[in-house]
Amino acid sequence: MNKRPEKGNTAGTLRRLLKMLFGFYPRLLPLIIVLILVNAVLGALPSIFQKNVISVIETAWSNGWDWGNTKPQVLHFVLILAGLYAIALFSTFAYNQLLAVFTQGSLHKFRNKMFEHMETLPIRYFDTNQRGDIMSFYTNDVDAMRQMISQSFPQLLSSLITVTTILVIMLYYSIWMGLVVIGGAVVTVTITRKVGGKSAGYFIKQQKAVGKTEGVIEEMINGQKVIKVFNHEEAAQADFDAANNALYEAAYHANRYSNTLMPILNNVNYLIYVLVAVVGGLLLQLGAKNFSLSGLPFSIAVVVPFLGMCRQFSGAIQQISPQINSVVMGIAGAKRIFALMDEEEEFDEGYVELVNAKEENGVLVESDEKTGLWAWKHFHKQDGTTTYVPVRGDVRFYDVDFAYKPEKTVLHNVTLYGKPGQKIAFVGATGAGKTTITNLINRFYDIADGKIRYDGININKIKKSSLRRSQGIVLQDTVLFTGTVMENIRYGRLDATDEECIAAAKLSGADGFIRHLPQGYDTMLSGDGSNLSQGQCQLLAIARAAVADPPVMILDEATSSIDTRTEQIVSAGMDRLMQGRTVFVIAHRLSTVKNANVILVLDHGHVIERGTHEELIAQKGQYYQLYTGAFELE
Repeated sequence: MNKRPEKGNTAGTLRRLLKMLFGFYPRLLPLIIVLILVNAVLGALPSIFQKNVISVIETAWSNGWDWGNTKPQVLHFVLILAGLYAIALFSTFAYNQLLAVFTQGSLHKFRNKMFEHMETLPIRYFDTNQRGDIMSFYTNDVDAMRQMISQSFPQLLSSLITVTTILVIMLYYSIWMGLVVIGGAVVTVTITRKVGGKSAGYFIKQQKAVGKTEGVIEEMINGQKVIKVFNHEEAAQADFDAANNALYEAAYHANRYSNTLMPILNNVNYLIYVLVAVVGGLLLQLGAKNFSLSGLPFSIAVVVPFLGMCRQFSGAIQQISPQINSVVMGIAGAKRIFALMDEEEEFDEGYVELVNAKEENGVLVESDEKTGLWAWKHFHKQDGTTTYVPVRGDVRFYDVDFAYKPEKTVLHNVTLYGKPGQKIAFVGATGAGKTTITNLINRFYDIADGKIRYDGININKIKKSSLRRSQGIVLQDTVLFTGTVMENIRYGRLDATDEECIAAAKLSGADGFIRHLPQGYDTMLSGDGSNLSQGQCQLLAIARAAVADPPVMILDEATSSIDTRTEQIVSAGMDRLMQGRTVFVIAHRLSTVKNANVILVLDHGHVIERGTHEELIAQKGQYYQLYTGAFELE
């Protein structure tokens, strides 16, 4: 997926944001804009009526003051003004109500789009970005956009319409005094650009610093046990202080400039008001001819409402300034959100699908029902035919090279095979490349060179969803979700029945402790299974893999968190789980791999030894040293 050209460009980000907002609500947003327009224009009209009322009174006074004739004229203008205020009140109420629907609806759609896209991102993205920073997209950045959409945009639009309307009215009544106001507006805009520009830059830095600070906090919360056991509270505090200080510096400078701007503008507006009053008084005193589009003579009926319009004009200009910083923060949040949405999706060129199959007349055909028999549905582009290959779990590596980063190769020329029903074990020091191999089997990462075949099919041709559905995986770090025990087991296959989930729990050895929980299989788990022991969590993870019933199983340190007694309970269930499947096992506890069909010893990305347990012990190589050392450690 190509990066959008406007990425990182403020104007481009704003255009993209507005385009998406109009796309979300193509009818509602124009209606809100019209209501804001009506409200702003009506809010600028009272000065006209004030001028007309003063003119009526001025004329009546010069003619000897006849209140009987004057009253109907004044009442006429008052009633019209009251009607306009009623319309303005209705438009204000309506657009605020509709704006709430629009804002929350838009944010809801944004979060959905973000999460939907995030689910398509490769594992590499999550391995290289802090979770706290990713969470900040959904919290701080979305909230910055909320404030911009619900407050800043409407206020800016209303202020701009008010400024434009009042300026037109002022120039209509008196161009000389209007030019004084325009001159003051130029000074105001210049100051806003100078001071507000510096503030905007720091607000952008603040938005980025918030994400980094949240990333540090999230990391420290997850690592509290490690921090305390190694007495690293001071080091953790230092890391947090560094991130927090960066946030403080950005926020301090942003708000310093922002808070300086408002008092300056207030005083400038007062000066403009005084200057307009002085100019108006001088023109009246000198009996100057009024230069205006209205053709009205220069009189008190022009000067008094003009001063009111001047205050209203200055107030509208002043309202624009604080909203600019909010818009800058909102655009900074939108940039970060769009950066997430522009991340390249996990590329999947596969076309071979995993399907339920059944035999008819000795030939495999696709089935709409769950049959317990899986097949690869392989469409051949050359001749347009479709064949069905039974899923056996035959996995083979041919001269595979791989690197997480181009400058550092992790696997070198790795060749291995796992025949159907075999148990293949990987052993070696940390960093030898054991977990990397399993990451390549399910295509969390793609190889740099070589080939990987699954049942004779190049795994690049298999759809990633189908490839991963054909594999069960139990990781060293168990992940459980908020929900019941039954729901966590069913996560392995969402259409599994309660009976199938219970059978999987019995297979893994988890059924015993589950039945002793307060509500058994209906016990709620939260906080990643914090109310269970680490070994119990691992047993649930094994049950979750078992209910998926895949032909290939990957066990990455699956028993590392289980004590020796629990391991004995699990071993029988694991043996049953592995029957008829190809199993890849990573284990530091070498006693768990003794019965493997083949053991591969890895060192710095190279396969240096292979064979059965007895063969490798007889060779007295590195496996022998690891194995005997393990016994000494135990």
